[in-house]
Amino acid sequence: MAIFSRLRLLFFSFIITTGTISNVSGTVFTLMNSCSYTVWPGILTGNGGAQIGGGGFALPSGSSSQVTAPPGWSGRIWGRTGCNFDASGTGKCVTGDCGGKLKCAGAGGASPATLAEFTIGSAGGNSAMDFYDVSLVDGYNVKMGVKPQGGSGKATAKTWDAFRT
Repeated sequence: MAIFSRLRLLFFSFIITTGTISNVSGTVFTLMNSCSYTVWPGILTGNGGAQIGGGGFALPSGSSSQVTAPPGWSGRIWGRTGCNFDASGTGKCVTGDCGGKLKCAGAGGASPATLAEFTIGSAGGNSAMDFYDVSLVDGYNVKMGVKPQGGSGKATAKTWDAFRT
């Protein structure tokens, strides 16, 4: 349990950084793609709160993008691969597809999809703590990690490849 000023999430070598919860503007997620191919992050809000990052976008190899979540935000972020979308944002992904849309607003990713889950606290008391995990509950499609930066408390960060021997 900790309060972070930034978090980085790593998909296929993709990193997310989360920002401070004591900041009224919220937590900043920096999504970094270190893969040799484009990854399409999918974002799903889990508590009926604000949809962040439009629900999804393209993240070319070697690039990063920041998305801000308001205090109290809860949701998941996953990497989609092999996507092809037309100008209207309709298409399909080989893994992690969310109903054939670029912007996943309201739709989760289809298996397999490695994902990171977050619950961002609100200022004050025990609700000020942030929680996160990397999950294979929906299968495995990309290498992913979360790296908290700044803030206070103890936190762990680990980049993990479930199939490395």
